[in-house]
Amino acid sequence: MKVPYRYLSALLINLALPWLAYRFALPHWGPTGALAASAAPLVAWIAWDLYHSRHFDALSAIVLAGILPLLAWALIDQHAPRRALEDPMVSGVIGITFLLSLLLRKPMIYYLARSTASRESRESVGQFECHYRDNPELVATIRRMTVIWGIGLTAENAARYWVVSTWSDTELAEQVSTALRWCVYGGLMLWTIWLRRRLKRVDADRKMESA
Repeated sequence: MKVPYRYLSALLINLALPWLAYRFALPHWGPTGALAASAAPLVAWIAWDLYHSRHFDALSAIVLAGILPLLAWALIDQHAPRRALEDPMVSGVIGITFLLSLLLRKPMIYYLARSTASRESRESVGQFECHYRDNPELVATIRRMTVIWGIGLTAENAARYWVVSTWSDTELAEQVSTALRWCVYGGLMLWTIWLRRRLKRVDADRKMESA
């Protein structure tokens, strides 16, 4: 798959399809059914990718990890206002996980980047691992990206929690909270794609200069 189409497919599968599924299902099945519908494209993509390419899409798994606990909680607790308060906490947990992974030798973004490389080819995985081992600048960039994702998701958690806990219009608060979730995920994905393309251009320029 060519690079621009791979990026577009990542945005479509991980952002557009779950959001559209949620919006279309919400009037008919309510919040619980809409959450299940938003998870369906991600589950289908992960299963198809594993079967067809023997590849595990880490980005899809992270987005799915933000949806499944909400769905489980919605099935357990049908009290909408209380559930709305618990909803934003999941992104906060994921954000904190990103930040805690900085204590490890290979933080979370390393595995996301490796997952992206494995989609290109097996050789790309080996090149990425070798590059990560031998290039301190790449290691610093990976750690910086992990910080941005961690702070971004934690800030999204705080903003959404403030909305659903302080706004008197519960329905509007839930809609704004949902919009914030997808905007933050979309913004982080777009920034990551832009940074990755920039790093590849810089690396290509350095190879040309050294040739």
